[in-house]
Amino acid sequence: MKKAFTLAEILITLMVIGFVAVLTLPNLIQNHKQKAWNTAADVFQKKLEVAARSMNTQEVLAGYTTTKDFVNELKKHIKITKICDNTELTKCFPSSVLWGDEQEEINISEVTSAKYFGLDWGTEVVGVEFSNGIDALIAYDPNCVQDPYNNQIQASNCMAVLYDTSARKNPNTYGKDLRAINIVKLGASNCAFEIEGICFSAPFFPTSVTKAECEVEKSTLGIKECNYDNDYWAGAIKACGGINKMPTMGHLAKIANYIYNRSDIGPYSNIGSGLVMDKDKVSKIGFVVDNWLYGEIFNVWSSEECNSTHAYRRDYMGTYTYVYGTMNGQRNLSGMQAICLVD
Repeated sequence: MKKAFTLAEILITLMVIGFVAVLTLPNLIQNHKQKAWNTAADVFQKKLEVAARSMNTQEVLAGYTTTKDFVNELKKHIKITKICDNTELTKCFPSSVLWGDEQEEINISEVTSAKYFGLDWGTEVVGVEFSNGIDALIAYDPNCVQDPYNNQIQASNCMAVLYDTSARKNPNTYGKDLRAINIVKLGASNCAFEIEGICFSAPFFPTSVTKAECEVEKSTLGIKECNYDNDYWAGAIKACGGINKMPTMGHLAKIANYIYNRSDIGPYSNIGSGLVMDKDKVSKIGFVVDNWLYGEIFNVWSSEECNSTHAYRRDYMGTYTYVYGTMNGQRNLSGMQAICLVD
């Protein structure tokens, strides 16, 4: 005689399946959303850099006094469907967003100029809708430099961008659907992410300072020596407000341990293989990752000065991480990112 499942047994099985689904589906949905946000962010940043490099090649990247003039040229190189003045930002962007680890609510209508991005550029913020569904706030650096013969130039350094990968849908939260390029802070808030209780600003590409500017400000900023007329390391120190506001090599090691899910990477450790970069964590923090001959990479300045021409930095790559100082740590390298320590 064949045995069959009873109605009670079927109902119990369905209840167990339903219970497991209730527990696991939210995590699966959230993971799917995070991957979608990360992919959208990667694609957008690459397209924006291609557009900016095209502008550099055509010598239309520099020379603007307002962000709106810059954006009107930018739309010739990347598809933009709408531009909103700084008095109407919420027509192109969510009216409020959550920023930093504390998820402070920021009223976007108050973020009207570059100073609300923590940048002393003196330009306005403009709202932009891109044809791919990305909404953004953009500020332009009027001191932007172009060089059509230099294909190594990080052309996107000329702008600061806060962008939403979900077209104004929730959660409108930094590190999730909301990302930033070259933004030091947002509104009155400074802390973009926190690791081991240490508060950091959002990553940014510093603007260089000349040797003369460095000499004038070095005692105030804590810089010992000046040499280059395009000193990006000194520019990072200036943007953060001094040596003591920049991360040490110890801080950069903490970031390395965080993104590689390790605990044994020291301040000056070089690890040549075996690491696995957690790209979700990198995206959440906001670092811009570049595609290089040996894989994905980003580089971050420390506060530690070697001499007038070199400073320490850490390079973070897909499977390894290196420290550079007196060798290959030239202060006039333009592709390095920076972060600030925040009280």
